[in-house]
Amino acid sequence: MKGLFKLLGRYIPPYKVYVILNVVFNLLGAIFGAFSFAAISPVLGVLFGTQKMVNHPVEWAFTLDSIKQNFFYHISKVIEMHGRDSALVYIGGFMVIAVLLKVGFTYLASFMMVPIRNGVVRDIRNQIYHKILSLPIGFFTEERKGDIIARMTGDVQEIENSIMNSLEMLFKNPILIVISLIVMITMSWSLTIFVFLLLPVVGYFIGRVGKSLKKPSMSGQNKMGELLSTIEESLSGLRIIKAFNAEKKVSQRFEGENHQYYSIMNKLMWRRYLAHPMSEFLGTLVIVIVLWYGGRLVLHHQGGLSAQGFITYLVFFYSIINPAKAFSTALYSVQKGLASMERVDMVLNAQNSIRNREDAKRVSEFKDRIAYQDVTFRYKEDNVLKKVNLEIEKGKTVALVGQSGSGKSTFVDLLPRFYDVKEGQIKVDGIDIRDLDITDLRSLMGNVNQEPILFNDSFFNNIAFGVDNATEEDVMNAAKVANAHDFIMNTPDGYQSNIGDRGGKLSGGQRQRISIARAVLKNPPIMILDEATSALDTESEKLVQEALDNLMKNRTSIVVAHRLSTIKNADLICVFQNGEIVERGTHDELIAADGIYKKLHAMQNF
Repeated sequence: MKGLFKLLGRYIPPYKVYVILNVVFNLLGAIFGAFSFAAISPVLGVLFGTQKMVNHPVEWAFTLDSIKQNFFYHISKVIEMHGRDSALVYIGGFMVIAVLLKVGFTYLASFMMVPIRNGVVRDIRNQIYHKILSLPIGFFTEERKGDIIARMTGDVQEIENSIMNSLEMLFKNPILIVISLIVMITMSWSLTIFVFLLLPVVGYFIGRVGKSLKKPSMSGQNKMGELLSTIEESLSGLRIIKAFNAEKKVSQRFEGENHQYYSIMNKLMWRRYLAHPMSEFLGTLVIVIVLWYGGRLVLHHQGGLSAQGFITYLVFFYSIINPAKAFSTALYSVQKGLASMERVDMVLNAQNSIRNREDAKRVSEFKDRIAYQDVTFRYKEDNVLKKVNLEIEKGKTVALVGQSGSGKSTFVDLLPRFYDVKEGQIKVDGIDIRDLDITDLRSLMGNVNQEPILFNDSFFNNIAFGVDNATEEDVMNAAKVANAHDFIMNTPDGYQSNIGDRGGKLSGGQRQRISIARAVLKNPPIMILDEATSALDTESEKLVQEALDNLMKNRTSIVVAHRLSTIKNADLICVFQNGEIVERGTHDELIAADGIYKKLHAMQNF
């Protein structure tokens, strides 16, 4: 329960008005429900002569005796004025009104619960999504994408199903139980004390089963995350799976993980389904014990309880059995939901090492130069970059070349602070980028990557992504610069045509040109191009390279190049090897130096 109250304390406060109204309506519903039960026995007693008539009202006071005597007086008056037959009709109508008020208030309580349930789930989902967007890229290299998706979908859904669906029971049933117990105490305090002694014993056994659900629930949700990761990887790599005839291999892997999930869920559900029969058995056992003990009190005229009162007492006692069982079932569900909440909290509580400092400086333009000073970086243990020094003046184009794994992409990823340097510093206009506002820093830069990142949306929205209030004319002009306008206009709906999941309806060259158009529209002073033409055919490369040349005009550009022919005109070419810049100069200077660059150039022109 501690975990539940902690969870509610985090997310319920914005909905406190709904909570208060829910409690008030539940309280009124419980009072009218208790009144309708409590009125049955004395009404029948007065009607059939087992309860003496009351001919005079007593002075009104907020006491049980005053309420009871005045109630008996009004019943007696109805019988005296209209006879016992008519009194039955009047009293029946009164009971119907009492029950109608009870169910009406119960509905209003449930009505108030709806925005609480759905609102909390919405808030958790928003919170985890915003957290995912704020976390550094390095976090996701350690986590499986499918597991992250599982936490946002399956775990949040489990929180809704297990905890939010139980909230009504947790808010409503304790009130019903308390009201009933208060009435039971006024009827026979000795019998009620006996009941109080029984309830903790019952609660202990129910709690043992509930606690045993949390661990397998956590295991089940973890395994579901692994299953979703396998599915996501299979969908992404379907072309490779088919090309290598690996369907059987990946199917066996999936079936193995799916069977493990099946086994975990079997154990969980076996324990979960134990809840109802156990609560049913314990409830019946308690009723039998109360019947035995209460019956002895009545038979021996002890405890001030008449036979008629004992029947009413049993009605009230039985009325708390179902809420108590529902309450215990809700506690079982809550344990499963708390396990999912722990998985969600693993993301929500993840430390974000890349964030703004309190005194972060604002910047709106790039004026002079970028400087890498003794920059060292490692992902885990081995250094990927080793004391790299480089200055990039405004308006210059710097190309980075070298073998795969030499540190080129890591070098450019450090500039927009996708990662932070381990040693040294990177400065923009003389200011350490860690002292700059992250949003301002990244607004100075545009990115075009080897694999274009596109969204399942229209051409217009993909090009205008990240640029507020972009007009159609702005988007069209950007597309023209990127050599994308013509093929866009050949689609059925032009700029409003959907490009499919990840741009699946487009060729590689078309996707790249849309990515370039996006960068053109953003119009940043600094461009980062990470092997933007390496995966294209000759014709597409020509169109894309022309678009890139248009993009880089009058900008500071950092180009990670695979094909050396695309960077011959760069102002400076840096050759990376094992995380270090081993050569630097223009194309002609490096060819004349007869070093690594010349060998790479010769290999590509062989």
